[in-house]
Amino acid sequence: MSIGRTAEQAILGPVVSEKSYGAMAMGRYAFRCAPWATKIEIGHAIEELFAAQKITVLKVNTINIRGKMRRRSRGRARVVGHSPNWKKAVVTLAPGQKIDGLFEGV
Repeated sequence: MSIGRTAEQAILGPVVSEKSYGAMAMGRYAFRCAPWATKIEIGHAIEELFAAQKITVLKVNTINIRGKMRRRSRGRARVVGHSPNWKKAVVTLAPGQKIDGLFEGV
């Protein structure tokens, strides 16, 4: 990790969706990451966070996701905003490896 940043700061949590559950069968796990995290930092952070399970990260793919525009009306006033931008990382593990207990705290 870079100076002053920890693995807990780089990885914000798992992405919970039907698509991510389906990809887990192939050894791919999706995580919500900090926007400043690079692929190398994300790979090291995953290996560090799950060091007890001794996993090996083969590949990291990242996607920058733009926030959606949100509009709502309150009487005659219209409130316009947007959800925040975020980064998703899809991590591929070595064949035969899996992360146990990933969704226990979610």
